[in-house]
Amino acid sequence: MSSAALVGRTRARPGAFGFLTDTTLCIGCKACEVACKQWNQLPMDEFGFTGMSYDNTGDLGATTWRHVAFIERISDQEGRRPTSLKPFQSNWLMLSDVCKHCVNAGCMEACPTGAIIRTEFDTVVIQPDICNGCGYCVPACPFGVPALSPYDGKAHKCTLCYDRLKDGLEPACAKACPTDAIQFGPVHVLMDRAKARVAELQAQGVEARIYGDEALGGTGGIGGLNAFFILTAPPEVYNLPAKPELPQRRVLPAFLTSALAALALGLAALLSFKQGGKARHA
Repeated sequence: MSSAALVGRTRARPGAFGFLTDTTLCIGCKACEVACKQWNQLPMDEFGFTGMSYDNTGDLGATTWRHVAFIERISDQEGRRPTSLKPFQSNWLMLSDVCKHCVNAGCMEACPTGAIIRTEFDTVVIQPDICNGCGYCVPACPFGVPALSPYDGKAHKCTLCYDRLKDGLEPACAKACPTDAIQFGPVHVLMDRAKARVAELQAQGVEARIYGDEALGGTGGIGGLNAFFILTAPPEVYNLPAKPELPQRRVLPAFLTSALAALALGLAALLSFKQGGKARHA
């Protein structure tokens, strides 16, 4: 199937809820970060000089479940990165990043205790009272979202405000966003909205794309993201993988490769042993 046929396509289950984050509307106010920390009673970050301009939180983590990334893009008048002292221009890209709540979640597959579950809203939640802090979910996530807390040693990440959803409320970050850059709702409704928005932006000459469908971002067995994004630059610019895949899908090929290599070495050793024996008898 061509990549064009996969644009806007997701394998999200019926009744799935999620986020659409439109980076073209984000103003970098960080209201989502503050609302997330306040509602979920997350401890403050150890702020200091990070060398990362306005991006003082740095990345998602065990105590930062929404992270507004500030990306400064420098290019010449044709949009290419400057290679000389020719006149260049600078612009800012902003991305309110969050757990992707993957359709097929690598963290949930890797969890040995059943601490990571899929809720009735099709969101992926870590139950801290069951998590034993083994950390298997950390490398299993293609986006590096779950992290072990230095406070309790357990894994934490965005819950998509499960407690608020149970009471019919939208997540705190979406509620606090003043520009509607973060939109909450049924995934299929949000995906239709994203396709319309991208078409509108492209008609205006903006380099826009959906990140989180099966064509881009939700690849490699992930099946799409329930928290997806509208980007105006390649995903790598935002430190997002264009073609992520579930690490577990590599286990069998790697095992077979190792087994074949071991078999080849064994046969080589056996052949060498036999040739050595013949040489001694000659």
